[in-house]
Amino acid sequence: MDNLINRKEYLEQLSAWREKDMIKVVTGVRRCGKSTLFELYIKLLKSDGVADKQIILINLEDDDYCELLNYKKLHTYVNAHLQKDMVTYLFIDEIQNCKEYERAISSLFLRKNIDIYITGSNAYMLSGELATKLTGRYIEIDMLPLSFIEFSKVVQIEDRNERFNQYMNMGAFPYATRLIDNSLSHSQYLEGIYSTVLVKDVITREGINDITLVKSIAGFLSSNVGSPVSAKKIADTLTSSGRPTGSGTVDTYLAALTDAYLFYKVNRYDIKGKMHLKTESKYYCCDTGLRNMILMTLNKDIGHQIENIVYLELLRRGYTINIGKSGRGTEVDFVAVRNKKTEYYQVSASVLDENTLGRELESLYKINDNYPKFLITLDAYIGDHSGVQQINLVDWLTREHSIDGGYDPCGNCKP
Repeated sequence: MDNLINRKEYLEQLSAWREKDMIKVVTGVRRCGKSTLFELYIKLLKSDGVADKQIILINLEDDDYCELLNYKKLHTYVNAHLQKDMVTYLFIDEIQNCKEYERAISSLFLRKNIDIYITGSNAYMLSGELATKLTGRYIEIDMLPLSFIEFSKVVQIEDRNERFNQYMNMGAFPYATRLIDNSLSHSQYLEGIYSTVLVKDVITREGINDITLVKSIAGFLSSNVGSPVSAKKIADTLTSSGRPTGSGTVDTYLAALTDAYLFYKVNRYDIKGKMHLKTESKYYCCDTGLRNMILMTLNKDIGHQIENIVYLELLRRGYTINIGKSGRGTEVDFVAVRNKKTEYYQVSASVLDENTLGRELESLYKINDNYPKFLITLDAYIGDHSGVQQINLVDWLTREHSIDGGYDPCGNCKP
């Protein structure tokens, strides 16, 4: 327990919903720390006086609980362990392994004095009967690998920029931080995660049987992070390389990869017309280290890598994110909305070249509103460009924040 990495923001979210009449659903790619979060939260509950008998912890990946993969037996088991005169805290890990689990959960939810927490590694679990039966009765907490702040607390690299380079290139799966000094073991660990996700959360769960095609599409998304992508574009690329594929098939596989939280799809939004566009979307990988493993590259296309990092950090901080169309031929990397407040983010590795700076600022200048606008780069310079705040990425990642909006994106930075 002492070796567990503290996930402060996620613990705060669970604590905020404690004993509320809602099912807490923690989702995210495998090995991002969902099981550890339950351990940390249970430790917190016990420190607050909760007795062992009030806690039911079931891991449906563990063979010790294989009988509970039947929803009726799961229901019976939990009922037998409920406390009558005090709150029972129910934790079920990888709930999607139990067929028709939603029948057990929806029934248990009707009981008094039960506080339910579940995890899952596939978004499909929230698109079926659970969502139908319990509309408005569950909240989803989307969990990601470590933030740079969390990474910095466990990786002993004194120089901040060197530490960031490791974060960008090696990624931030919690256990992988123990393998930073062994590139072979680190790579093997990420390959293991990737294979498990593809087999358990894409191939098996979605009934897909062409793993080569899945890997080809995942490779395409990885190499095109931050670039507009469509099913037709992918299908045409695969077909031209000798693998005839229809856009309908690609659509199915794209949905499977995003359902497994391996990639996140971001839609485009017309800022002036205030409407979502049906044209090409962008995809970002759940972890830059995993992306580099898929592509078998390091230290390449840094601009796209840091754009991926900014997207994940905005997601971590509770924003709803779109790609912004700001004018003819110009786009803003991220339109981020939180607590009904909008912010605009443009991301570039460097804007020391005047032409690059002008191009990056142009998209922001075309937005005719007074919402905050930020240009995030790796440059040391920070300052103001006619209302656009330029921020150093590592500075931005290092500042503490809170989900409730108590965060200044720029940290009142000055030139």
